[in-house]
Amino acid sequence: MPDATNYWLSRLLLQRGLGLVYLIAFVCVLNQFRPLLGERGLLPVAAFVQQVPFRESPSLFFFLPKDWAFMAAAWTGVALSSAVIAGAADRLNSWVGAVIWALLWALYISFVNVGQIFYGFGWESLLLEAGFFAMFLGGRDVAPQFINVLIYRWLAFRIMFGAGLIKLRGDPCWHDLTCLDYHYQTQPIPNPLSWYFHWGPEWTHRGGVLFNHFSELIVPFAYFLPQPISSIAGLITIAFQGTIMASGNLSWLNFLTIILAIPTLDDRFLSVVLPIKAPLVAATGAGFKALTAAVGLMVAVLSVNPVRNMLSRQQVMNTSFNSLHLVGTYGAFGSITKDRYEIVVEGTADTRRSSETEWREYEFKGKPGDLARMPIQIAPYHLRLDWLMWFAAMSSYREHPWFVHL
Repeated sequence: MPDATNYWLSRLLLQRGLGLVYLIAFVCVLNQFRPLLGERGLLPVAAFVQQVPFRESPSLFFFLPKDWAFMAAAWTGVALSSAVIAGAADRLNSWVGAVIWALLWALYISFVNVGQIFYGFGWESLLLEAGFFAMFLGGRDVAPQFINVLIYRWLAFRIMFGAGLIKLRGDPCWHDLTCLDYHYQTQPIPNPLSWYFHWGPEWTHRGGVLFNHFSELIVPFAYFLPQPISSIAGLITIAFQGTIMASGNLSWLNFLTIILAIPTLDDRFLSVVLPIKAPLVAATGAGFKALTAAVGLMVAVLSVNPVRNMLSRQQVMNTSFNSLHLVGTYGAFGSITKDRYEIVVEGTADTRRSSETEWREYEFKGKPGDLARMPIQIAPYHLRLDWLMWFAAMSSYREHPWFVHL
């Protein structure tokens, strides 16, 4: 196994970055979980756990589907992720750090596995998978293990290459290079710059699709090549994801993918931007090294289904092959909507309805509504209800039972 000494700073940034995404995710829980899934929510967890076996969707909330338990777990997640950002997980020894990461993962999977359609987005599984492997990264006082570098590069590869393949097999506009003529306007939640991207010169749309294909179908193979090639590939991925972040609100998907590209960069690259010198480190203990090797073997075995899926003409995207959300398959925007539809929700304060009843439209924080209002920048935060309103506008309310409870 190649030496991973030059990935000390890379590991540090990866750990802190994952802690930040966890923090965002738990803040989303604090702000949105109860009205969506709480005791009086649109799809109460209490009803869900009575219908689904624990083994199919393991969660701590099978035993206590109460609002106070949701909030206690969310605040614990906020505290632990804040501790990770502050350096607690990497400053302590590897085993204690692993416990912190394990607690974060156990708490968040408990929300995801009872979150139903509101937690059915691909980036939920992506965060869980990335967070699970963080348990085995080790503390800052020990040398990084190259097997961890490979695990995260393989995860980044599946994100990018899977997304590229689903586009090739999907909408014809990815072939004739016209998808970006529509995407910026019809995406779920546009941001303040989406208008400018949409009305950019035609060559920017065609070039953007070509850059997409290059970044997703060719560049990922370079993640596994020697330095400096893998670092160059990582920088291209970061630039590509940064462009997507600038053009729309896709939750923490792009931000997390940028973080997951960091293990392609070694410290010689990173030290140019962050002149942080790695301390003297000890070798990883035999027990922790054996555990990490076992995880690497597990990843190899669990990769069979994602590889089959990517090679299949019936490829599916954003699918987990186990209830622990480990080693899944990812992808986005295999098809592009050409027209934008919006559901308008109205209400009235009148106790008796008549032809003279005054109805007023409810404005959402992120979902487009008032044409005079500029779209907001919300990502990497995630507005779950606003996203689902985008899906609901393209289908019958019968496919979205939560909608009738609004």
